[in-house]
Amino acid sequence: MSSTPPTPPRRKGLARLIHALGYSWAGLRVGWKEPAFRQELLAAVVMVPAAFWLAQDWITRVVLIGSVVFVMVVELLNTAVEAVVNRVGPEWHELSGQAKDLGSAAVLLSLLLCGGIWASVIWRWLQA
Repeated sequence: MSSTPPTPPRRKGLARLIHALGYSWAGLRVGWKEPAFRQELLAAVVMVPAAFWLAQDWITRVVLIGSVVFVMVVELLNTAVEAVVNRVGPEWHELSGQAKDLGSAAVLLSLLLCGGIWASVIWRWLQA
C-alpha cells in the first residue's frame, strides 16, 4: 500500500503572488545559465531601446519589443523541455530526441519571426 504525501495548503492572495514571483525569478536564474538565453537577453538590452528609436508609432514599438520577448519565452520553454527530457534518463531515446528537436525548431521559428519583423520595420524606416 502506497501512501501519498500530504499536499500543503494552497496559498491565497498576496502570499500566492509573492511565492509565484519567487518561482518565476528562480526560473529566470536557471534560464540565465543557458548560453542561448543569455545571448538573447543581451540582444534584448540593445533591441528594446532600439525599438523606441525605430518605431514611428506605439503599435510598431509593441510589435518590435513583443517579438524580442517572444524569442526569450520560447527559449525558456525549450530549456524546460530539455530539462524534463534530461531528467527522464541519460539514455538516448527517439522520442527524447524528437522533443529536443521540436523545441529547437520552435526557437528557430521565433528567431525567424523576430528577424522578419525587425527587417520589415528597418526597411520601412530606411525608406522614410
